[in-house]
Amino acid sequence: MYALGLGVLLVLLKYLEIGPVALWSWWWVLSPFAVALAWWTWADATGYTKRRAMERMDQRKQDRINKNKEALGIQPRNRR
Repeated sequence: MYALGLGVLLVLLKYLEIGPVALWSWWWVLSPFAVALAWWTWADATGYTKRRAMERMDQRKQDRINKNKEALGIQPRNRR
């Protein structure tokens, strides 16, 4: 995501001809988009994205269970 933001910023600087970016080649300005594409391709191919989403979902589920147990006056067990 950082590479995408950097790419947008560099394109704006190049288009508006601001600073030293105005003198750079378009290849250098557009290279963060290639990095972002490579990252997303790798993350999807290896399952990194799905694994992170499942970890967040499991954590929210456990937090909800603990909150409900505390509301009932039951001490939640510590996870091993």
